[in-house]
Amino acid sequence: MALTITLDLPDDVERKLRAETPDLDADVRDAYALELFRRGKLSHQELSQILGIGRVETDAYLKRHKVLEGSLTMEDLEADRRTLRRLFSEGR
Repeated sequence: MALTITLDLPDDVERKLRAETPDLDADVRDAYALELFRRGKLSHQELSQILGIGRVETDAYLKRHKVLEGSLTMEDLEADRRTLRRLFSEGR
């Protein structure tokens, strides 16, 4: 089962992007898969599968994009901030 997504871009923007990016469709797919991985929605193996590369190549891909497996998300940091605020306010 394949998922097809359509992006509605202004014609001039699409032309510019297609001129600068040899395979814009694959580039968008890869960027979205990377974002899903960052959010914890995809596993390392699933990202590898989408990218069509092996584990070592996926590790290199993540490193190039400055993504560390298990790194904290903004949601994680916000939850930590709330917990610390609650703990400090209870201690008064």
